Amino acid sequence: MLTNQAHLFSLPEGMHYLNCAYMSPLMKSVEAAGIEGVRAKSVPARITSGDFFAPGESLRLRMGQLVNAEPDRVALIPAVSYGVAIITNNVRLRQGQNVVTPGEEFPSNIYGWQERCRQDGGELRIVPRPHDTQHPGQRWNDAVVDAIDSNTAVVSLTAVHWTDGTWFDLERIGARARQVGAAFIVDGTQSVGAYPFDFKAVQPDALICAGYKWLLGPYSLGFIVVGDRFMEGTPIEMNWINREGSEDFSQLINYRDGYQPGARRYDVGERSNPIQIPMLDAALRQILDWGVTNIQGYCAGLEAHLGEALAGTDFLLAPQAERTSHLFGIRLPDPHGLPRVLQALQEREIYVSLRGTSVRVSPNVYNTPEDMHALVEALKAAHA
Repeated sequence: MLTNQAHLFSLPEGMHYLNCAYMSPLMKSVEAAGIEGVRAKSVPARITSGDFFAPGESLRLRMGQLVNAEPDRVALIPAVSYGVAIITNNVRLRQGQNVVTPGEEFPSNIYGWQERCRQDGGELRIVPRPHDTQHPGQRWNDAVVDAIDSNTAVVSLTAVHWTDGTWFDLERIGARARQVGAAFIVDGTQSVGAYPFDFKAVQPDALICAGYKWLLGPYSLGFIVVGDRFMEGTPIEMNWINREGSEDFSQLINYRDGYQPGARRYDVGERSNPIQIPMLDAALRQILDWGVTNIQGYCAGLEAHLGEALAGTDFLLAPQAERTSHLFGIRLPDPHGLPRVLQALQEREIYVSLRGTSVRVSPNVYNTPEDMHALVEALKAAHA
C-alpha cells in the first residue's frame, strides 16, 4: 500500500495544495534532473550526437510502459493542442459528417475540431452535461454513445472530464466509434499517471497527454500515442531529426523522403531538450515505481469520507462510482456562490480551482488527511 510521499516534494509547510489538475509540484528528483540538464547545456562541447536521441528513447519506453503501448507508437509533443493538430491534419470530413465530443471540454480539444468542421462542412456535435444530479456520469456516457451515428467521423473526448472528474467508459465508447468506422481520440492529460489507462484494451486511434499535471513533469512536454490508423500519417512540421538517418550528422545534407520509424515522425522540432527530457524521465520512473493503481488507491483513501463530511450542507458531490478519486468537482445548487467559496479557501492556504460550475479538487500522493479536513472545514465556513 502506498504511503504519503510529501517528503519527495518541496511544498511549503502549512500549504494545502489540492490542485494537481492545475499543475503538479515538482519532485525534488525532477528538479535535480532539470538543474543537471541546465549544467549540461552550459558546456555544449560535451553534448554528443547520441544525446539528441537516446534520452528521448528512454522517455518513449517509459511512457509506453505506463499506458501499455509499444515505444514505437509514442511521439514527443509540446502540448495537447499540438497533438490535436496532428490528428486534424490527418483527418478529412465529408460534407455532413460529424465530430462527437462531450460538452464543456478543454478548449485545446475543441478549437482544432471546430476548424476542421468549418473547412470541410462538418458538424461539431457537442453532447451537453446532463442535469441529473444522482447519476450524471452514467447519463453522460449514455448520451455520448447515443450521439454516435453512421455519419460520425471522429469521437474526441477526455478520459476524465477536466472540470469535475467524471470518467468516461472508454472501452464502450471506443467500441461504438469503431462500429461506425469513426476515429477515436482520447485526451489523457487529467488521468494518465493517476488513473489506470491500457492502450491495448481501450484501442484509441490516438492518446494525447500533457506532462505537467499527473505525469509530474515540466511544462511544454507531453506525448501522443498513435494507433494503426495514424502510424503512417503526415506530421505538421518537417524537421530534420524526424527523417530517416538523421542520427548521422555528416549525412544531413543528403535529404531524405523517409521518416524515422513509427510515431517518431510526429515528434516536435527540438525534441531533444537536455533540460525537460531528463525531468520528465525522472518523473515517469517514480510513477512507474509507485504504480498508478496505488496512486489512485491512495487518493481514494483521502477522499473516502468526503461525501459523509459534507452531508447536511448545500455542497453536491457526484457518486464515487461515476468519478475519479484524484480529481472531482464540488458544486452548489447556485454556482454564483462558488467564486466567494474559492476566495475563502485561498485565504486559508487551501488551493483548488474553479472550473465550469465546480470547485475542482485534485489531490495526489503528497496530500494528507489533514488537507482534506482543512478543505471540509473551510467549505463549511465559507458557506455557513
